[in-house]
Amino acid sequence: MSEQVGFLTMGAARAAGDAPEVGIGMLGYAFMGKAHTNGYKKIPYMLWPPPARPRLVAICGRNEAGVSEAARRYGYERAYTDWRELLKDEAVQVFDNGGPNNVHAEPCIAAAEAGKHIICEKPLARSASEAKQMLGAVQRAGVKHACAFNYRFVPAVRQARLLLEQGALGRIYHFRARYLQEWGNSPDVAQWRYHADTAGSGALGDLGAHIIDLGRFLIGEPKSVSALTATFITERQNPDGGGPKTVDVDDAFEAAVEFENGAVGTLEATRFAPGRKNANTFEINGEKGTIAFDLERMNNLEVYLNDTSPKEANGFRDVLVSESFHPFWEHWWPQGHIIGWEHTFVHELAHFLAAVVEGTDVAPYGATFEDGYKNAVVCDAIVQSARDGRRVQIAY
Repeated sequence: MSEQVGFLTMGAARAAGDAPEVGIGMLGYAFMGKAHTNGYKKIPYMLWPPPARPRLVAICGRNEAGVSEAARRYGYERAYTDWRELLKDEAVQVFDNGGPNNVHAEPCIAAAEAGKHIICEKPLARSASEAKQMLGAVQRAGVKHACAFNYRFVPAVRQARLLLEQGALGRIYHFRARYLQEWGNSPDVAQWRYHADTAGSGALGDLGAHIIDLGRFLIGEPKSVSALTATFITERQNPDGGGPKTVDVDDAFEAAVEFENGAVGTLEATRFAPGRKNANTFEINGEKGTIAFDLERMNNLEVYLNDTSPKEANGFRDVLVSESFHPFWEHWWPQGHIIGWEHTFVHELAHFLAAVVEGTDVAPYGATFEDGYKNAVVCDAIVQSARDGRRVQIAY
């Protein structure tokens, strides 16, 4: 009997046995807490059979009224205002850190020492030295660990990785990536992301960390960087109240990067690009063709292959990555029935839970704390290069 087309098989209900339950403890209930919780809630019924059934045990935040309302809204069993109390909760097996960058290191290190598996939002830490402490803690504890670089779990990005693994582009020459947003252009925006004590860096850690990770994920290890940074608005209101506070992080950065495999590239990020809502784009040029991606059209992958036949019709293909044989799509809808940004967290968290319950590796397709540490080393090198006005070698 011939294989059924995806339209008849994708999204179908299937029978399966019970999946193990894993208790989740979440730090943070705003942007990332909401995104991760949405992912956990979708896993049990969309990814069937699921690797595990997330149990939303507890959520933690500083504001008692806010975190209590978040627990009720999202469906967590209880709420804490102190992450130390959350880590004492024996029902919590996975600690999910979605808090600001300044509360990544200490809670994650404590979670590792308590034997909890950990997924932490990016950037892993405010500096490479801080990230290295976190990496050491999870390695000593022997727990599963992931740094939440969710764009590895966009189907089109994963398909690009698979094409590269197959050698479809041959030797790689160029990697050009940029991440552009607009919301920093308003001087009235006051947030923790604009201050080094809470964020570490600005657009570099917030946006640039993502494209640095994509460069490492798709191309390989960077060898050196030459960079410059800029801060356009130097004073903003203190997000904790009070008068104006000096902005001591970058608003934008530009970097030329050399990879160990001989490829060269550019990295660019800014929060001052009016009209660019979430423009995370990259292009890879190789001896046999080119791949290009734009997150604002995340279900599409542009592909050009030199040997396309017939040559009279050669050109870029706009591939709609939504077939049953494309990465992750067996869990979703018939081809062309588009998925969105929030689904990357479903894929990422399911991958991490599978590693927890099955003992599989998070790497190489998921980012670990080692990836988070190496990312932080590159970020620090970009800051150093911009400060010193020279090319900086990457040394892990």
